[in-house]
Amino acid sequence: MNRIVALAIDVEHMRVFRNMRSVYLASAAILLIGATGCGRTGAPAPSAAPAGRAGGPPPPVAIADVVERAMPVTIRAVGTVEASSTVDIRAQVAGPILAISFQEGADVKAGDLLFTIDPRPFQGIVNQAESVLARDTAQLNNLEAQAQRADDLFSRGVIPKADRDTLAANVASMRATVNADRGTLEAARLQLSYTKIAAPVSGRTGALQVHQGSLVRANDAAPMVTISATAPVNVTFAIPARLLPRLRGPETRDLRITASIPGVPESAATGKLGFVDSSANRATDTITVKGVFPNGNRQLWPGQYVDVTMQLAIEPHALVIPTAAVQASQQGQFVYVVKDNTAEMRPVRIGWTDGDITVVESGVSAGDKVVTDGHLRLTPGAKISIKPAVASSR
Repeated sequence: MNRIVALAIDVEHMRVFRNMRSVYLASAAILLIGATGCGRTGAPAPSAAPAGRAGGPPPPVAIADVVERAMPVTIRAVGTVEASSTVDIRAQVAGPILAISFQEGADVKAGDLLFTIDPRPFQGIVNQAESVLARDTAQLNNLEAQAQRADDLFSRGVIPKADRDTLAANVASMRATVNADRGTLEAARLQLSYTKIAAPVSGRTGALQVHQGSLVRANDAAPMVTISATAPVNVTFAIPARLLPRLRGPETRDLRITASIPGVPESAATGKLGFVDSSANRATDTITVKGVFPNGNRQLWPGQYVDVTMQLAIEPHALVIPTAAVQASQQGQFVYVVKDNTAEMRPVRIGWTDGDITVVESGVSAGDKVVTDGHLRLTPGAKISIKPAVASSR
């Protein structure tokens, strides 16, 4: 009986093994067919040779000549308009504001009344100081009369010298008291004058920070109002430090500077050079410069950004290239110079840029040909093909 059971189990095992083998063979066939199909549709195409190297066409580029010619030394920068003076108005005495004598945002002149602080407490102090001075002055006059009589009596031997000296000392003491009273009265009058706050400069007022009835204190942190002088105004901008020698000499006092609001050419205003900083910014290698603009028509407003143009001189032998030829890398600015249909990478030092032309101080020579279009496909030493020429430089 046991042998029959064992034989049945062996037969069942053989049937299961045959079924599993069939499954494995079918799976392997499917995988083989899938791999064959992928091989047909996804086979990598032959790799194309990089542009400009053997096996690939040279990239087309546009070129322009490096031209030597006379060029105005023109500086273009972004500047900031600043008020020629800005004054924060603060109270010098404490008290409630009785009156505000201007409209916020209005123009005021130096000396115009701005605020009135309640003067009554300070007027009372003045009155008290005047009374004390009057009392002590009367006492002084009385003592001076007594001292004069004592001198007469002493000269005739009627009173002793000690009595005369006592009266003389009393007079000197009272004179000192009267002088102190005068000082107290002047201080009280000064405090009273601080209750009327006048504009120290001419200009335009900003937003009011206090209102009628507000209690102010002497030298509060926040100003009551700010006055900005908007005529004239200054325009501050930076120029490359290497151009500093061109700003020396008496002729630079008449250098004209033009400032205009970006995108609004009709807003252009003309001013003169007013300030050159005494030191350069090490981080940017620039020098801060200020132009002074009359601004009578209020075209420029403090806080605005403006486009600034300043012409320094004429450079008779400037090397000029299209601005499009100048590229930048981590090592600095460079151009691609074409020689024998080969692109050569050259570092350059830029003098200044005027729109679509750039003046180069070093790195290229007159007659060199530089790439103006097609840089993205270039590498140093790559062969190139030249497109039909476009305007080289104006």
